[in-house]
Amino acid sequence: MFYSKASVALLSLLSGTSAFSLPYLNYTTVPGFFLQDEAATNATTFDYTAVNFGLLNRTYPTDKLFDLHRKKSQWQRFSAYVESLNLLSGPLKQYKVLWMGRHGEGYHNAAQTYYGTPAWNCYYSELDGNGTVVWADAHLTPNGVEQAQVANTFWTHEIATQKIQTPQSFYTSPLFRCLATANITFTGLALPKKLPFVPTVKELFREGISGHTCDRRSNKTFIHDSFPTYKIEKGFTEDDELWVALHGETNQDQDIRSRKVLDEVFSVDRNTYISITSHSGEIASLLRVMGHQPFSLNTGAVIPVLMKVSTIFAKEPVTSSQPYTLLSTCATPPPPTAT
Repeated sequence: MFYSKASVALLSLLSGTSAFSLPYLNYTTVPGFFLQDEAATNATTFDYTAVNFGLLNRTYPTDKLFDLHRKKSQWQRFSAYVESLNLLSGPLKQYKVLWMGRHGEGYHNAAQTYYGTPAWNCYYSELDGNGTVVWADAHLTPNGVEQAQVANTFWTHEIATQKIQTPQSFYTSPLFRCLATANITFTGLALPKKLPFVPTVKELFREGISGHTCDRRSNKTFIHDSFPTYKIEKGFTEDDELWVALHGETNQDQDIRSRKVLDEVFSVDRNTYISITSHSGEIASLLRVMGHQPFSLNTGAVIPVLMKVSTIFAKEPVTSSQPYTLLSTCATPPPPTAT
């Protein structure tokens, strides 16, 4: 949320805090609406297309007014409830529905499966490829394309049968597998004309910076030429200045980065329904920042989250950043041990 100095002073007065406390945004998951919120849900076998994105079959306090004749879909009733939360929440809170989708299978995923995780981590992940396929800034495999097409088909079904509220804003990681997944997933859907699929490429929605070549993005010119309708955020550098060979960021630093990118989005984006196409590690980090229970995603999977964004007038807790750590590597390739 953006506030002028006068707004900060007024809101500080209303909230009973000092006007000299600059506000910060706090993110919390609102549980009880999706199967992915529940500890009993098995993330490994979970299929979002079989269970309405995971939306629980439940009633809402707004049902009596919004669905008097019980003809509305579960998603329509949920959206009416979220709208009521925002209408009644006041100026210091917003409720957001995030759809976080993991990219479809990339050639780096296929290579890790083929070589096995130990050999992949210590040797093959530092290479650009193996002479047959390239996994530096990995592209989607045919299976990965199919997984994104499954998402597109399911969105089409949900729009037609559930009258689901589609994303109003779209964001994506700058890595090619996410750029392509987002394109396949959302192109051709019956979206409102005022809210077309025009995603914003944001640097910090990228995968954990691991030192693996699959996580080194292509340059800005290549991204623009490959996806000319996408918006690229202001300040996006021509070359990847975050990736460092044989070095990676810590989980603590990734969480700092995830909080920063959420701040960048929600300090300016007033929309309620947000799509983020990203990666398993980065989505796990975003979930930690939101206080959501851990929930791993298979390639091509999607997790929706109802999140509360609160403006806090107090000194923001500070987490110290850490230097990149050196990867543990091996000089010669171990024998493949497929996992």
